[in-house]
Amino acid sequence: MTSNMDREMILADFQACTGIENIDEAITLLEQNNWDLVDYGGETISGPAFDPASHPVPAPAPAPSSSSAFRPVMPSRQIVERQPRMLDFRVEYRDRNVDVVLEDSCTVGEIKQILENELQIPMSKMLLKGWKTGDVEDSTVLKSLHLPKNNCLYVLTPDLPPPSSSSHAGALQESLNQNFMLIITHREVQREYNLNFSGSSTIQEVKRNVYDLTSIPVRHQLWEGWPASATDDSMCLAESGLSYPCHRLTVGRRSSPAQTREQSEEQSTDVHMVSDSDGDDFEDASEFGVDDGEVFGMASSALRKSPMMPENAENEGDALLQFTAEFSSRYGDCHPVFFIGSLEAAFQEAFYVKARDRKLLAIYLHHDESVLTNVFCSQMLCAESIVSYLSQNFITWAWDLTKDANRARFLTMCNRHFGSVVAQTIRTQKTDQFPLFLIIMGKRSSNEVLNVIQGNTTVDELMMRLMAAMEIFTAQQQEDIKDEDEREARENVKREQDEAYRLSLEADRAKREAHEREMAEQFRLEQIRKEQEEEREAIRLSLEQALPPEPKEENAEPVSKLRIRTPSGEFLERRFLASNKLQIVFDFVASKGFPWDEFKLLSTFPRRDVTQLDPNKSLLEVKLFPQETLFLEAKE
Repeated sequence: MTSNMDREMILADFQACTGIENIDEAITLLEQNNWDLVDYGGETISGPAFDPASHPVPAPAPAPSSSSAFRPVMPSRQIVERQPRMLDFRVEYRDRNVDVVLEDSCTVGEIKQILENELQIPMSKMLLKGWKTGDVEDSTVLKSLHLPKNNCLYVLTPDLPPPSSSSHAGALQESLNQNFMLIITHREVQREYNLNFSGSSTIQEVKRNVYDLTSIPVRHQLWEGWPASATDDSMCLAESGLSYPCHRLTVGRRSSPAQTREQSEEQSTDVHMVSDSDGDDFEDASEFGVDDGEVFGMASSALRKSPMMPENAENEGDALLQFTAEFSSRYGDCHPVFFIGSLEAAFQEAFYVKARDRKLLAIYLHHDESVLTNVFCSQMLCAESIVSYLSQNFITWAWDLTKDANRARFLTMCNRHFGSVVAQTIRTQKTDQFPLFLIIMGKRSSNEVLNVIQGNTTVDELMMRLMAAMEIFTAQQQEDIKDEDEREARENVKREQDEAYRLSLEADRAKREAHEREMAEQFRLEQIRKEQEEEREAIRLSLEQALPPEPKEENAEPVSKLRIRTPSGEFLERRFLASNKLQIVFDFVASKGFPWDEFKLLSTFPRRDVTQLDPNKSLLEVKLFPQETLFLEAKE
């Protein structure tokens, strides 16, 4: 029997000759031919010829039957010159990975030269480990090591100080906060899933989410693409050596060669193999008549701390507060902002505002018993792009249909607001079709359901359907804005006309009131004037009656004749006794309408103001005798 070292060399040469990259397939074919390549050759080998002299092997076994994948070498077989192979190396150094691709004709030293440039580490300080043959010299040609196409190596630098713990901890913390995009291909159905995970998520969480998508239990999952450092399913992604920001993986259902042979001969029951994940804790459910999904469902249910929403909640706002808190505890704080309040209040917030401020209403219907719920919430609903798009364009309202009472309550609300057709559509949905995402648009007097999105979707598909709904809403919103602007324009014109009419009425009323005030003032002044004239006339008459009689020209007493010129140019003439007081002259002038407090009486030669003289003196004393001409002048 060949040794393990010989078999590794034979396997490497066999892959080089045949071009078969899958190691399991190559080993199966070699086992069918008893690991014998001495006399091997044939039509199935498309690669370069194999040189048996470089690898001594045991005596050949009997020639295989004609049904074997290998055929004996014919004497006339033409030896093809060996062409250089391309070898892929994944080199790990601390928290870094470097991919190197070289021909097998290169040396180990050339790999170190590339690493020196990438890692900034001198070749003299670098130890390249991971070779299957032990330590090798820098001058060793890769071809002589008989390596497979894909190889994993690691670098040690014992002469260099290790990085400080604080910087390492800082780098690890940064990685924990990063999001990794895992591009996972389901081998059997050739479907690709793009899943976002935080750096703090574990490999086990990835495998459980993949179970939700592919229905392959964790213990039956066969993976390709995990880094060599990902040795423990409890390891977080930040520590596992994944490529950032994207890493490709392939998953399929694990099966044994015995199972493969049985399935090719007849349809038999599955023979399960246990993976090295946390699924080892579960015994094979098929032995006890329990479905894999039930086992996983029970495990998932056991992890739940509390329901998303209380049953028979009286207040919808309180129920949604608990829903939001539980959602955050399960899936993190990066999630849509759920509207806290009744469905009617969400309608008011989304639809019954100005057209420019309206939004679409997204109703998220949760169901804990659906196998799609965990992946939909963590990967789709909590994706940053979805969260951002929903917050900008949608009012998001949520409800949990896990409990029958809550389901019946929502169906009643749905029937009232959307009609029996939508309610019946939701009623007939199976559990595994949840969660659902309803996109609602308010349309004048009714509410229209634009889209019903089921949980078996991807981030890209979800975003496309949200954007498609947004396009329909935007077109309708533009029409509503146009109608609203036209209506507001008409209302503005009417308001302006009403305001102009109101101002006109106020102006007319103000003008009328001003005229009335003016007339009242004129009447008041006229009354005052009349009263003053009546009072003046009364004073004039009383003064006129109080005057002593005018003396005759021939009188025993001396008589003074006064001639008084009025402002209008008329003359007043009267005779006074020379012994009469000057006050009598003032009373005479006032009786003629010129009161002495308004007019002054002036003499010409010499010019003097008679009204400034003592009114108790006689005319003789003030020298207004025997005659005098005076004139009246209004006081300033």
